Amino acid sequence: MATKTVHVAVGVIKQDDKVFLTKRLADSHQGGKWEFPGGKVEQDETVHQALARELKEEVAIEILTCMPLMQINHDYGDKKVRLEVFIVEHFSGEAKALEGQQSAWVKLAALSQLTFPTANQAIITKLAELYC
Repeated sequence: MATKTVHVAVGVIKQDDKVFLTKRLADSHQGGKWEFPGGKVEQDETVHQALARELKEEVAIEILTCMPLMQINHDYGDKKVRLEVFIVEHFSGEAKALEGQQSAWVKLAALSQLTFPTANQAIITKLAELYC
């Protein structure tokens, strides 16, 4: 049976030289690793709608503007993902984890010291090229 691809909207929430990260819960896919907040795009919504909904639900912010950064297709073996990644620098609210997970504002230069799901490595590389 073919593995279904999970379509995910991802927000790189950025302020100055830091980005907001959340840590995946231990019992989830890729559990215990840091990630950029976001979530699945539902059937009846656009990527922008999904990103706005997920960031509101997960980290309590409202996107004012966002800018496309990149698309990533990755096969974990047990799951395939297609990430559509956006830079979110203009938002209202105070970013905080709402789903019981750990969260932190991390300096862009320190991202390479944290453990992320493999699909996120390209995001970290791209951010280093743009901002470091």
